Amino acid sequence: MPLDPTAPDLDTYQKKSRKTWSLIHTDHPITYPTLGLVNEAGELAGKVKKIFRDKGGVIGPEDREALKYELGDVLWYLAQIATELDLSLREVAEANLEKLFDRLERGTIQGEGDHR
Repeated sequence: MPLDPTAPDLDTYQKKSRKTWSLIHTDHPITYPTLGLVNEAGELAGKVKKIFRDKGGVIGPEDREALKYELGDVLWYLAQIATELDLSLREVAEANLEKLFDRLERGTIQGEGDHR
C-alpha cells in the first residue's frame, strides 16, 4: 500500500508539533515521586506481561516474589506523594473505598470517567 503523499513525514511532524510545546518547570516535591510511581508501575506491568507471554499466565513462587518487590516500590512512591500532599495512606484508602462502594451501589463500577 503506497504512503499518502499528502501526509507529513516524521521530520515535518516533529517540527510542527514543537509549536505546541513549552518548557514546564517542575520544581515541586511531588514531581520526582510521581515519575517514580509511573516507572515502578511500568516495571510491574512488564513483569505481568511476561508472565502471560512466557508462562501462560501461571504465577510461580519466583514471580510472586518479584511482583511483591515491585508492589513495594509502587507503595513507597505512593506514600511519598501522599506525604507531600499532607494525606495519610489511610485517608487515601478510605476515600477510595467510599468512591468504589458508591459506584457499586449505583451500578457504575464498570464504565469510564472519574465522576461516574
